[in-house]
Amino acid sequence: MAENEKPVLLALGDSLTAGYGLDMGKAWPEQVQEMLQKDGYDMRVVNAGVSGDTSAGGLARLDWALQDKPAYAVVALGANDMLRGLAPETMQRNLEAILTRLEQQGVCALLAGMHAAPNLGRDYVQRFNAVFPRLAEKHGAYFYPFLLQDVAAESDLNLGDGIHPNEAGARIIAERLYPLIEKMIKQGCPAR
Repeated sequence: MAENEKPVLLALGDSLTAGYGLDMGKAWPEQVQEMLQKDGYDMRVVNAGVSGDTSAGGLARLDWALQDKPAYAVVALGANDMLRGLAPETMQRNLEAILTRLEQQGVCALLAGMHAAPNLGRDYVQRFNAVFPRLAEKHGAYFYPFLLQDVAAESDLNLGDGIHPNEAGARIIAERLYPLIEKMIKQGCPAR
């Protein structure tokens, strides 16, 4: 199958998706691509991660990202909203608009959540963390609660900045997301 005819999985995210500080091809979307190929899925993964992007940035470039006509998408935004202390309600509106647009385009979505840092206060943490499961349920999206599960705060899995995963950390993210991605490919979108 020609490269431009393969079903597309879009990875829409920030530096955690883009692979900040990693060698080319070592970010989690590229590692997922390798896993899919190994398991016989003839697909193309498009890494639409942009370092520094907030949920608003992801929404602003969504139409551009949809030009690849993806069948599936992993939405992994929110870390920079949190790091900048932006209102969770604003992030929710942006993510909701992204998920709605994906639905309208017939794209199956997996929403990868983020956890707010405790130093932002209990109220902010609760409001922020609640956005992701609520939206996944509302939009019938597959849901992975925390993109950095088993990677966050693990010094041997992150770059020197303590924020961005190294290659091994990106591998763990890919391995944790992969079963849900495979389920999404095999079963399609949950009933909406």
